Amino acid sequence: MTLKIETKYSGEVEINPKNIIHFDQGIPSFETEKEFILLPFSEEPSPFYLLQAIHTPGLAFMVMTPFSFFPDYQAKLSDAVIEQLEIEAEEDVALFTIITLRDTLKESTVNLRGPIIINSKKQKGKQIVLSETDYHTKHALVTPVAAGEEG
Repeated sequence: MTLKIETKYSGEVEINPKNIIHFDQGIPSFETEKEFILLPFSEEPSPFYLLQAIHTPGLAFMVMTPFSFFPDYQAKLSDAVIEQLEIEAEEDVALFTIITLRDTLKESTVNLRGPIIINSKKQKGKQIVLSETDYHTKHALVTPVAAGEEG
């Protein structure tokens, strides 16, 4: 069985209802939106995705797996988050960060302080805030230049 939804960027798409991710508390500032679907950003393999609200076509977040740009990125999950998302194994966890798109990729930023954690086995998600960290909400989204190279 498939479900048709209206999306912000791709018009009407068919999705499998089993792939709907449930955010019990919504996403901060969008607490009433509880159901989202993760859609590929393009047909080419990429670290970028769209987190599309199921019931509000105009609400979609550009998200990415941060490790392509920030290979040392770490997010420690509290016991409460692990319990809330019913996480049983590390391999069930998918981690995404929200991108704020600007005119160019160089001007765009990524929120490393507030990652979105998804239990891909149970389709449960939550945006968390990392408190004890040097990460902030507007990291430049540029590929790091290796030491000694001109940028």
